[in-house]
Amino acid sequence: MKTFIPKEEEVVRKWYLVDAADKPAGRLATEIANVLRGKNKPTFTPHVDTGDFVVVVNAEKVKLTGRKESGKLYRHYTGFPNGLKETSAAEMRAKHPTRILEHAVRGMMPKNRLGSQMYKRLKIYEGSEHPHNAQQPETVELI
Repeated sequence: MKTFIPKEEEVVRKWYLVDAADKPAGRLATEIANVLRGKNKPTFTPHVDTGDFVVVVNAEKVKLTGRKESGKLYRHYTGFPNGLKETSAAEMRAKHPTRILEHAVRGMMPKNRLGSQMYKRLKIYEGSEHPHNAQQPETVELI
């Protein structure tokens, strides 16, 4: 018996539509990351990009459990001395509501070029409208 290794040009990519309203951010991000990586397919191979496209709508309505809305901090360093910037989840939801889910999914992807390539297939939108109707995304209920 031979081991099957999928080739990049043979991979068939599907489009999935996910509604994030009232879903816990971390659990939803895990499912999205698995679809982006292709772990939901029987042909999954870690070193080949076999993932699909994911369109997420209603990202501003994603749920944070416990006291994360006030206690969770998003940090980034500007590169300058004393340049550590902190933003709470409540501020992030007010200014950039899609970044809560983007940050969660990005942290679950591989930290290499292949992970960056997979992450580009994630499309996140605040409201229920999206411009990807031509691709006929299949509505899927994650979680």
